[in-house]
Amino acid sequence: MRKYVKKLKENGIFQSMSRKGNCLDNSPMENFFGIMKQEMYYGKVYRSFEELKQAVNDYIFYYNNERIKAKLAGMSPVEYRLHTSQLAV
Repeated sequence: MRKYVKKLKENGIFQSMSRKGNCLDNSPMENFFGIMKQEMYYGKVYRSFEELKQAVNDYIFYYNNERIKAKLAGMSPVEYRLHTSQLAV
């Protein structure tokens, strides 16, 4: 393992975790990427990296600000956070 860590350092690569990983660590992001691929990627051809990058940025904005979720009482994530933060005051 030490050789592996040394090789990473020699190449300017940083480990993402310093402890044993837990499958639940990545669960929220894996879920998001699965939804994103279903809703904006599959079946679409992007002709350049810039076009794909803009589509991802647009989707992230849509997901956070416009896409409603039943789990969040029919609100977008941003609306839900604002709603719950107002209840806490």
